[in-house]
Amino acid sequence: MTETVSGQTRRGRGGRKGLKMRRIFTKPGIHPYDEVRWERRDVVMTNWRDGSVNFEQRGVEFPESWSVNAANIVTSKYFRGAVGTPQREWSLKQLVDRVVGVYTETGRKHGYFASDEDAEIFEHELTHALVHQVFSFNSPVWFNVGTPSPQQVSACFILSVDDTMESILDWYKEEGVIFKGGSGSGVNLSRIRSSKELLSSGGTASGPVSFMRGADASAGTIKSGGATRRAAKMVVLDVDHPDVEEFIETKAREEDKIRALRDAGYDMDLGGKDIVSVQYQNANNSVRVSDEFMRAVEARSSFGLRGRLTGEVIDTVDAKDLFRKIAKAAWECADPGIQYDDTINDWHTNPESGRITASNPCSEYMSLDNSSCNLASLNLLKFLRDDNTFDVDAFVKVAELVITAMDISITFADFPTEKIGETTRAYRQLGIGYANLGALLMATGHAYDSEGGRSLAAAITSLMTGVAYRRSAEMAGVVDPYDGYARNAEAHKRVMRKHAAANDQIRTLDAIDKAIHAEATRQWQECLKVGERNGYRNAQASLLAPTGTIGLMMDCDTTGIEPDLALVKFKKLVGGGSMQIVNNTVPRALKKLGYQPEQIEAIVEYIAEHGHVVDAPGLRPEHYEVFDCAMGERAISPMGHVRMMAATQPFLSGAISKTVNVPESATIEDIEEVYLQGWKLGLKALAIYRDNCKVGQPLSVAKKKTEDKAEPAAAPVEVGPVRTRLPKRRPATVTRFSVGGAEGYMTASTYPDNGLGEVFLKLGKQGSTLAGVMDAFSMAISISLQYGVPLETWVDKFTNMRFEPAGMTDDPDIRMANSMMDYIFRRLALDHLPYETRAELGILSAEERAAQAAGHDPASLHTEDDVDPETLAQSAPVERPKQEKSAPVAEAHSSTELIESHQGRTADAPLCLTCGTKMRPAGSCYVCEGCGSTSGCS
Repeated sequence: MTETVSGQTRRGRGGRKGLKMRRIFTKPGIHPYDEVRWERRDVVMTNWRDGSVNFEQRGVEFPESWSVNAANIVTSKYFRGAVGTPQREWSLKQLVDRVVGVYTETGRKHGYFASDEDAEIFEHELTHALVHQVFSFNSPVWFNVGTPSPQQVSACFILSVDDTMESILDWYKEEGVIFKGGSGSGVNLSRIRSSKELLSSGGTASGPVSFMRGADASAGTIKSGGATRRAAKMVVLDVDHPDVEEFIETKAREEDKIRALRDAGYDMDLGGKDIVSVQYQNANNSVRVSDEFMRAVEARSSFGLRGRLTGEVIDTVDAKDLFRKIAKAAWECADPGIQYDDTINDWHTNPESGRITASNPCSEYMSLDNSSCNLASLNLLKFLRDDNTFDVDAFVKVAELVITAMDISITFADFPTEKIGETTRAYRQLGIGYANLGALLMATGHAYDSEGGRSLAAAITSLMTGVAYRRSAEMAGVVDPYDGYARNAEAHKRVMRKHAAANDQIRTLDAIDKAIHAEATRQWQECLKVGERNGYRNAQASLLAPTGTIGLMMDCDTTGIEPDLALVKFKKLVGGGSMQIVNNTVPRALKKLGYQPEQIEAIVEYIAEHGHVVDAPGLRPEHYEVFDCAMGERAISPMGHVRMMAATQPFLSGAISKTVNVPESATIEDIEEVYLQGWKLGLKALAIYRDNCKVGQPLSVAKKKTEDKAEPAAAPVEVGPVRTRLPKRRPATVTRFSVGGAEGYMTASTYPDNGLGEVFLKLGKQGSTLAGVMDAFSMAISISLQYGVPLETWVDKFTNMRFEPAGMTDDPDIRMANSMMDYIFRRLALDHLPYETRAELGILSAEERAAQAAGHDPASLHTEDDVDPETLAQSAPVERPKQEKSAPVAEAHSSTELIESHQGRTADAPLCLTCGTKMRPAGSCYVCEGCGSTSGCS
């Protein structure tokens, strides 16, 4: 492991300076591979929906400690060479050697090491850390380094565009090159004249929103042309741009168009032939707001929109009204997000070289135009000892090692454009970060949304960045500061002092964060001292990325800064198959909180069955918060996420990739408040996503029926299903409904004893083909009900299904619907299922939700005298032999689907286009546990 001697360097052979390295994990004369138990595995990855094989490679070699999932993802994503040929990599050793070899040889060549012995120590320590999943480089490193391909190491890019047609066309081309390589980029379009300004020829300018159409079409074409994943891009517009209102409403307006086209009979499904006519769907949009604007919002005063050429105010708007439009659009479609311009540039180390105007697609990398950033993330749980103390010394030295390797990569890296290459080599922006924060907090008995949790996260982040910049200053003494340092020296040192001052403001609460904070304080003091003498090698050093695919590679329970998604997860097994497990951090946390082994076993069993800790046997209510997760029972509040971001932001060069989820019931005012608090708490960027799914309600609020006494088990008898037809005259109800502007009618007929037995659906304005499909679907439902299939089975399968038309309804009990099917089966559930069953499925009426919000038990609205359970028969009665009851087993194929089965709600996550499993959130994008594919972030 790395360590400096006598300051930071000593002279090696030939009198040249270099870094002195010292071991910590490895031993002289023993290669890291020799201390690992290796095994051969077969990797066969299938699309579970149709059984097709997506990838197959047999006999691959991995450490025994690596999970099946991690090995599958590395084999399919990162091994190079054609499958089935001798050139194909088959061992993790080959992959690590390919990458580490290039880093080590480049370090030797460019004078980073004091001696050949130091270079060997660097090589061994880097190898050990990667093989033991202590950290990982971002995906482009694994894709490209050591191969005949260009040595691209960066995942994040920022472009620029000026107010000329030549520059706009260059923007299209540069984005295309980046997308072709599977990476993403961001750009600020505020230099382009608005549609309210004149051209030199006398005509009116098109405005930036119109040029966004061409870029969006390009991104969509490259995506559909066979790239490894969808194009990822960010488009930013300043809040004082005259076209900002059009920009704000752009994506929300397109959502309305999707609904209208679907109602007219066009194919608007994902991948449908007509979806390409919808614009602006390939980018995240963000408004860049200033302190001046936010103060005007608070004061409810006017705000001037300025022309791009003269800078003069050409229009005036009410700031509060404009801010509400931003929140309203985000409420409708999650765009735009917000970037806080003055905060971003107040922490800018290179203001003399230009302002920071944009970010990468996930908003964590913020730097100069035409630049890129190479990322790496530490696995925090690897530094937690068995006695629940944090290995501060190892963390310092690993961060030191990683930042050294990351800087070396810029020396040999290739870039998609010459402009990006020049800027990146001149400023050498890096992005060290971490994953598994949520798991670390839980394992140490800290609630994510707590002062203790935030203090620990702040101390770790401060230590990481302090070490990174201290090492950067040491490297500057060996291989010189970055080229742009001289003109920005005072500004850079000012930002370093701001970081150190923020560190002084951390208020520690426990022994674990006190020790980390003490070392962070020492590192910042050393950083300022060495930086004053040497300058700095890197303009930026740290940020918090999504860690999607590499988080899976490191077997992390949580990604980036995120809390645990849930307490149970889906684990693949060697030899095929899978199982549900309770996260390993749960028993570790219970032990830390003082519970005895038998108590821990009982609580873990309860969690395995219910997916949450509410009413777990023996668990004290004051400890519930330690097990709060992103989803489900006791989900962390939106401001809990914002406060965690605010705790760590002062210790990051860049920003944080994270989407703050707000509940479906959130109002536009709620979103305004989140965006306002983000500004007040000093965040650099913030995006929200309003959940359109109903949150499952606790089963404990529903009255439990007394179970019938068990009868002697009868011998198994083969009984086929029996159909019970409805009489010719039967009671029926007709419901007229509207979902996202699309209207329809539903006729539900019941048996004389009120059991549902027939459903017919009629949608307005559909063609004959769709009408026929709906008739056939209605008959299928009806026949299945008459054969005894419980209505709750249909409800469970079809609620939360997402496709257009979707959105607002005219039903007070169901304010939002994800699709026609989602609405129809929610309405049937409300009309025909008992409260207890609906509570398990997370379907409540408006009256029941109001009772719950007021702190009352919704079950109290239903008494045994009100309704006879026998009259709520879900379908035709069927005579069956009595058998012992068993819990239903959900057919899950990922952790997200497993969580859904436990919590009675559907996660708002897309299906993986490669393998068909439901993805899970990772920062502001999604990652597939099955194959490692992401929705745009590395």
